[in-house]
Amino acid sequence: MTTRHKETEKRLLRYALTAKRTIIVALLLLTFAVAAELTGPFIAKHMIDHHIMGIEQEWVPTDGDGVAFNGQTYERGDRVSSINNEEGITILQIDRSYVAMEGTLAFDGEREWAIDQLVVTRGDQVATYNATPMTASDVYAFFEGELPYVLLLMSGYFLLIVFASVLHYFQAYWLEKSANRIILRMRNDVFRKTHELPISYFDQVGAGKIVSRITNDTEAIRELYVRVLATFFSSVVYLIGIFIALFILDYRLALATLIIVPIIIVWMIVYRKYASAYNHVIREKISDINGRINENIQGMPIIQAFGRQKEVQEEFETINETHYRFNRKLLTLNSLTGFNLLNLIRSICFVALIWYFGGASLGIGSVISLGVLYAFVDYINRMFDPVNGIVNQLSLLEEARVAGDRVFYLLDEAGTPVLFEKERKLSGEVHFDNVSFAYKGDTYVLHDISFKVNKGETAAFVGATGSGKSSIMNVLFRFYDHQRGTVKIDGQDIHDMSRQELRENMAIVLQDPFIFTGTIASNIRMDNEQITDAEILDALEKVGAKPLIDRLPNGIHEEINEKGSMLSSGERQLLSFARALAAKPAILMLDEATANVDTETEAIIQHALDVVKAGRTTLVIAHRLSTIREADHIFVLDKGHIVEKGTHEELMEQKGKYHHMYMLQQKGSKKVG
Repeated sequence: MTTRHKETEKRLLRYALTAKRTIIVALLLLTFAVAAELTGPFIAKHMIDHHIMGIEQEWVPTDGDGVAFNGQTYERGDRVSSINNEEGITILQIDRSYVAMEGTLAFDGEREWAIDQLVVTRGDQVATYNATPMTASDVYAFFEGELPYVLLLMSGYFLLIVFASVLHYFQAYWLEKSANRIILRMRNDVFRKTHELPISYFDQVGAGKIVSRITNDTEAIRELYVRVLATFFSSVVYLIGIFIALFILDYRLALATLIIVPIIIVWMIVYRKYASAYNHVIREKISDINGRINENIQGMPIIQAFGRQKEVQEEFETINETHYRFNRKLLTLNSLTGFNLLNLIRSICFVALIWYFGGASLGIGSVISLGVLYAFVDYINRMFDPVNGIVNQLSLLEEARVAGDRVFYLLDEAGTPVLFEKERKLSGEVHFDNVSFAYKGDTYVLHDISFKVNKGETAAFVGATGSGKSSIMNVLFRFYDHQRGTVKIDGQDIHDMSRQELRENMAIVLQDPFIFTGTIASNIRMDNEQITDAEILDALEKVGAKPLIDRLPNGIHEEINEKGSMLSSGERQLLSFARALAAKPAILMLDEATANVDTETEAIIQHALDVVKAGRTTLVIAHRLSTIREADHIFVLDKGHIVEKGTHEELMEQKGKYHHMYMLQQKGSKKVG
């Protein structure tokens, strides 16, 4: 077992310890339930040997109450305190008949009735006794006195079974409750971790894979605490109880049955070696399937528009086929090491038992009662139930361990804890000083970027695709950390602030705004309960979204689905402006906020822009240069460098890149007109 796997098991145990009280109570109840169930064979043994077969004990004459037979009253010798000098009788069964003989047998063996005599044969020994055949009513008279004892024992065993059933119910309830509480905490931890992870992590790992770890993998771990833990613990208790009972009955046979223990250990080692590898692939492919489904659903309009259904189906089938192939390998492994192998071992044990009781291991004079034989058979048969339980749960155990590896791998990713403290307000002065940044390695996308934007000013960044505009936003929001230079807000290095403190003072409006499932109000409030409904309505009205609210039956409490598909692109953008306005940030970032809207909607959004920008520092990533003519600063980027800067008028006078871009857009708009 690798160090990683050992660490996973330790951490799964630590999670279990968070609910240790209820788990301990559940396991104690399980122990008592198992103990109650294992008393059954001993009760049956006592019933057979002392009551059903007890009729074959010596019956002595008595002057008191007893069983009348041949003019004499008899009582069982083991129940009489004082015995008279008269010789008693012994009742013996021959096939389906019974006979009564005077005295007791010198030895027991094979019995037969021959010429009005009882013949007992054992090996070379033969003994002949005078005996009297008994009628059914005679036999019943001797059995009748045992019926109350038999009924009492049966009632006691029935009550034990009921007691065990009640204990099993509460054990299952408490264990299920503990498991759900553990998984509740684990899922909360994983979900909380997703908020602490850097944006770069989500660029590398698909959403479907992360969802799979939060849902599928944690559910597999839940099965560990509910089914695997209960089965393993109860199986161990069962085996311990059975071995104790076997040692009480016959220590020699009990020692022989101990061979099952190393077999189980070797069994588990071999199984886990192969099952672990298969389960890793299976869990990974489940994540890939979830990721591919999520991606295809998101991109279904594009898939259908370009007629890519067949290719996408083939790609999915390739992943699904790999998942199926390794599932089949695991199924083959389970079949080879599961029920069939267990039945083989069970059969071998019963052959050994028959050989043992058949005389091969019994010396002269050894006597095994029918009750002991029944108890042995019962316990050995029961012994394979917990073994079968352990074997059947090995696959779930491996699934849970592999799932734990994946969950803890996510939890171990480097992240920044989210703090829930009152953050100070910033005024909004932004200063980049010789900032260079690379997403990966030494491939820099920003080179020695320097600029300063004072509080309340608007700065615009323009340039061709890939020039570095969005990278400036990523660095400022600390979605990624720059490698060289400094970024300061209000004169303080952003690395000296927590990410939360920094982002509490900033807001962003994206080119394609994201709308969450919920209401209009919840999308603007973003769970900030300090923002009142009145402030939400005021923000919506200021950005020009009042007509939208007026036409909705429930106003700001209207339910909208994921991505806001019931809204137009312009309406979604207005909601994102209202969201930014309600947050009252010191710094506002606009990422090509008017790039995807028509000219009429652009005029409405331009008004919303002016409202939102008022009184706060605004950084605009511009696509339509006509929207930034009033900006205080315009920075032209090319391949990660600032190549031009100034106001609109200054840059137009320079006749450089900005002038060229602006004139091209103007010509394009005229042609369209």
